[in-house]
Amino acid sequence: MTSNASWFSSPQPNSRARLRLFCFPYAGGGAVIYRAWPELLPSEIEISAAQLPGRGNRIREAPYTALSPLVQATSEAILPHLDRPFAFFGHSMGAMIAFELARHLRASGSPQPVHLFVSGRRAPQIPRAPRVRFDAPEPEFVAELRDLEGTPPEVLDHPELMQLMLPLLRADFSVVHTYAYAPAPPLDCPITAIGGLQDEEANRAQLEAWREHTNAAFKVRMLQGGHFFLHHERALLLRVIAQELREHIS
Repeated sequence: MTSNASWFSSPQPNSRARLRLFCFPYAGGGAVIYRAWPELLPSEIEISAAQLPGRGNRIREAPYTALSPLVQATSEAILPHLDRPFAFFGHSMGAMIAFELARHLRASGSPQPVHLFVSGRRAPQIPRAPRVRFDAPEPEFVAELRDLEGTPPEVLDHPELMQLMLPLLRADFSVVHTYAYAPAPPLDCPITAIGGLQDEEANRAQLEAWREHTNAAFKVRMLQGGHFFLHHERALLLRVIAQELREHIS
């Protein structure tokens, strides 16, 4: 049985932090994505990065292939860590996890995030037919990964590494492609939707549509870059996050 501690890790643990920012990865990603974030955030914010099954130190565990059971398991694992104010950040698939997790916690009467950051993901009520499905033949699937520019070329061009990564990537893309949005009342926390100006996966209009999912403040911030702007524009992205959370850490 997996312990709750294995689901979340902090690159720089900080017991005196006033707020915990839980960060959820994009498809194929792990907690390592957020390793450098504490260096660019106020010390009052502690990063807690989700390490989902099938990657990093959990590589021997089977990854989830559907969002609902993944959110259910994540909600059980996160409860012991909700001992201070917290916010959620998720990029692409991670935005879906963060959003549905916030709704799941509300439904179960658990503590709620003070802020939700959704990055690189169109609003959930806007359907999208994937260009290449998770169960597509390998050449088509790998070509789609190359177009998204989220998988390093040295991995894409290394057959042995790709054979190790493909099951995880297919599982994560299954989580994304089989997701079925169900209407529910808006959340009570503010939402900030963040996108890349050159991102074909989520344009500004599709990010604006997140507005209907909150009764509180809503903002859209556009940064330079394509779908993986969170790497190229990390410093600016973290300034945006810190600014939105300032009332909770001052």
